[in-house]
Amino acid sequence: MDPVTNREQGLQQALSKAQITMIGLGGAIGTGLFLGSGLAIGYAGPGVLLSYVIAGFIAVVMVFSLSEMAVVHPTAGSFGIYAETYLNPWAGFMVRYTYWLAQVIAVGGEAVAVGLYMSFWFPEVPVWMWSIGFASILLYFNSRSVGNFGTIEYWFAFIKVAAIVVFIIVGASTIFGIGQPATGAANLTGLPGGFLPHGLGGVWMGVIIGIFSFNGIEVIAVTSGETKDPVTAIPAALRTMAFRLFLFYILALAIVVSFVPWTETGAKVITQSPFVKVFEHSGIRHAAGMMNFVVITAALSSMNTNVYLCSRMLFSLSRGTYAPAFLGRLSSNGTPVAAILVSGGSILAAAALSVVTPLAYNYLFGVALFGAIIVWITILVSHLSFRRHHGKAALPVRMPLFPYMQIAGLLLLGAILVTMGLDTEFWNISWIVGVPWLGVVTLAYFAWKRRHRDAVPLAVSADRAA
Repeated sequence: MDPVTNREQGLQQALSKAQITMIGLGGAIGTGLFLGSGLAIGYAGPGVLLSYVIAGFIAVVMVFSLSEMAVVHPTAGSFGIYAETYLNPWAGFMVRYTYWLAQVIAVGGEAVAVGLYMSFWFPEVPVWMWSIGFASILLYFNSRSVGNFGTIEYWFAFIKVAAIVVFIIVGASTIFGIGQPATGAANLTGLPGGFLPHGLGGVWMGVIIGIFSFNGIEVIAVTSGETKDPVTAIPAALRTMAFRLFLFYILALAIVVSFVPWTETGAKVITQSPFVKVFEHSGIRHAAGMMNFVVITAALSSMNTNVYLCSRMLFSLSRGTYAPAFLGRLSSNGTPVAAILVSGGSILAAAALSVVTPLAYNYLFGVALFGAIIVWITILVSHLSFRRHHGKAALPVRMPLFPYMQIAGLLLLGAILVTMGLDTEFWNISWIVGVPWLGVVTLAYFAWKRRHRDAVPLAVSADRAA
């Protein structure tokens, strides 16, 4: 066992291939698809299909690159450890803290969203009560054992996948006239502007939404340290998951833009899921209530997965001496309870901030937007270095077309970052707060380094790791 993996020993290896496949699906299928896709449709119209193909390509390149490293180094710190090992300690420090904060903000937002969704049925109950209640329940289940987490997330993800399958069946049967008059797919090209009403520029802006919809797929690599047989389970789960994600997203969005005019489902401010509109047009009773249940499940699933991610990042930072030692301690069932509780407290603080002062939360969200892209870029750069150090050595998994796929992914991600910085309507908030955040993290790293200058370096050299 290499020193990197050894440093994070003690976690239970209890997750099965089926569980990590569903965990990966759950991480990538969330409110970004059920609600956020309306934003992408507003940007691109029917061309949103091209937007998600491009975003899906980037996600597949990133996740398969990550799987190569995860099989060699199955650790909870995942891409943070790989950046530390194959780039430098600062990169590992930066990417783990950035990812931790991004997930804390994401879960805080989801907690508030759940409270808002529950108001659909219980308008008299304050939103904050639902937010705190559901967050506390998920923190409890995360602190029990990784097996509990895997089981709960499996069923959360199953509900989402089942909802998408039902949606595809209902939508396709209506479009093609199975058991009822066919509506056809004239909305794809027959509306003003045709298939690309806002041109390729609109398609490109839709890619930004697509990237954030797929964000969370990297959770599979984080589970590698708690998977029963990572050498076989991780690659197998990634292959099936990548295919299913692509199928679900493209088919579901194709039905949305074919069935209902994109001018009705697309919006710059989301007030209703485009999926609800499709169900309503199909004449299904209680469509809004059913979709509300699915969206709540999606939000809870995202919260559950992100609590797991937050705790493992803090655990990894602690084991690398980059965070207080108590965060690296494990309970008797092999769970980093302290890291879960600290992350949970931060999540509740983020949720409270979004209720008290939405403007401040918008700035925090800017860090999350910027951080998501930075993490994916760091993963691809780490993988390029990983391959250089391993050369032609036999690896359990090898991604084809290296390094062309990685270079293409990096160029696209870099272009997305530039686009976000130039967009003065909303997305430039990511640069306004993201760049200063990197400055703060860098100062914190050098302060840590000065304090630990006499300590034995824990970063493992790539030569030793190889």
